[in-house]
Formats: sequence, structure tokens, C-alpha cells
Amino acid sequence: MNASFTRFAVRANPAFALALLLTLFAAGSAHAIGTPEQRKACTPDVYRLCPGEIPNVRAITACLRRQKASLSEACRAYFEQ
Repeated sequence: MNASFTRFAVRANPAFALALLLTLFAAGSAHAIGTPEQRKACTPDVYRLCPGEIPNVRAITACLRRQKASLSEACRAYFEQ
């Protein structure tokens, strides 16, 4: 899946994009998956701060780490653990 399709999917159908993101988190490595609570806390931040990194779970994680100061409190708490 290429980046332009992913950006189109996010704009055209946010529910599809959310399902895609959650599926990709589930398909990643155990470290990248996180708990359901972590995914719930960080998914809005992924869309807001790192939409260009979807569907690459490693790139999303790296992006969120780079954007730590801009993360929501809920998501930031997981990166500070």
C-alpha cells in the first residue's frame, strides 16, 4: 500500500483509516503493538502528527517519539514509561 493511497483513505474515509491503522498495529512486532489502551490513547496523535507515516508502524513510533512535546497527555504517558 503506497503513501498516496493511505492519505486518500484517511481523508476519504476516516473509519476505514482507523481500522487500517489498528490492523497494522496488531500486525506489527510485539513491542510496536502496544496495549489496546496505548493504541486508543495514541491513535488521534498518529492522525494529527504522523499521517504520512501510516502504515509503517516503526516510522509511526519514531515520529511519535520525535513529536513527544506535542503528544496528548494520554499518549505521552505511554512514551514516558
